[in-house]
Amino acid sequence: MFETIVALATPPAKSALALIRVSGDDCFKVVSKVFSKDLRNVKERGIHYGYIVDGDKKIDQVVLLAYVAPHSFTGENSVEIISHGSLLIINQIVGVLLKSGARMATNGEFSSRAFLNGKIDLVQAEAINDMINATTEEAKDLSMISLTGETSSLFRPIKEKIGELLSHIEVNIDYPEYEDIEETSKEEILEKCTGILRDIDVLIKDGEKNRVYREGIKIAIVGKPNVGKSSLLNALIKEDKAIVTSIAGTTRDVVEGDFNLAGVPVHLYDTAGIRDSEDVIEQIGINKAKKAVENADLVLFVVDDSGFDNELFSTIKNYKHIIVNNKCDILRGQNGGVNISAKNNEIEPLLNKIKEELNIGELTLKPSFNNVRQLGILKLMATSLKKAIEDTNNNQPIDLISVSIMSAYNCALDLLGENNKNDLTDEIFSRFCVGK
Repeated sequence: MFETIVALATPPAKSALALIRVSGDDCFKVVSKVFSKDLRNVKERGIHYGYIVDGDKKIDQVVLLAYVAPHSFTGENSVEIISHGSLLIINQIVGVLLKSGARMATNGEFSSRAFLNGKIDLVQAEAINDMINATTEEAKDLSMISLTGETSSLFRPIKEKIGELLSHIEVNIDYPEYEDIEETSKEEILEKCTGILRDIDVLIKDGEKNRVYREGIKIAIVGKPNVGKSSLLNALIKEDKAIVTSIAGTTRDVVEGDFNLAGVPVHLYDTAGIRDSEDVIEQIGINKAKKAVENADLVLFVVDDSGFDNELFSTIKNYKHIIVNNKCDILRGQNGGVNISAKNNEIEPLLNKIKEELNIGELTLKPSFNNVRQLGILKLMATSLKKAIEDTNNNQPIDLISVSIMSAYNCALDLLGENNKNDLTDEIFSRFCVGK
């Protein structure tokens, strides 16, 4: 039996309306204690209009949506209270519900219950959090595909193939005396494992490609002082965020900014100009600049008419980089770099070069496993299947081969959340918002 939980599902800020979620086996009993109508005999989903009360005192006039188990998001009896969006009113409503037997929900507990009650699998649950955190339309659309179950449906046949192969092998091992059982040959193991591995490799490739649309890319802007790094950041994000002056060393800390490039969230880091300096504060900024380079997916090395600094370039040349000749209205770089004018917002050639360097093209929306956990599990599955293929080719005993196939099958269960549900709940759902 699940306790009745309550949480605010909308942002904790003054607004026209707010939504408070309540869920649990005794949900209708708890809410009836504070609502002007008795919900204990509700048999089907419905809308109710009335007052939230504290004894004889009316707190607010509300619309209440009642969902009868199992036809709710959590799979339990659930209520959504739509109240006026005053924080005072919200706190009063939550307070009387707590006094009436509910408790505050923990992070992601509503989604966790939906998962535990079989309403969604773990991939769908993660998609909910990804939807909330999406910063581009493309990232949101990818999450929606997973939320509808398309991604999980793509994977289930793979899991079934592994399970079928494993069951045939185990029957051969456990019941060798039965002559009517078809023997699983090593040729069959090789054929099926190779086919499954091929399918998983496609999933990994698609996931890695689409992962960038969800997590974004990091770009560090590096160069000597006063070459136009801050002007470039401002031009890329289309706002005056970084201070621009003619004084060398103006930027002393890493200035961050974000923009959308063909659906990919780009996280920019405008760094302090790298030079020899005795200024302690500026030196801290220079050290941070070097750290930003190490963590970046791409480095923009900005130069101007002051000349190409080979010594500075040597510190970034082993990282993926683009040479950016700024102030092209004044000069044209002869170093094979991209010519731009950050001051005049003439940066289109650079945007095209970034897309080319990072393989950012037209996104094809398709089901994909694109977060760290999902891709990590797929890669473990691939490793296990490769080991099974290797052992088969080396004529190892079939029971040893089955160990690797069993490992791949357990990974498949973990991917969908069909294994060790209690452990997964704490790990995954703790990252969610309270009201989800």
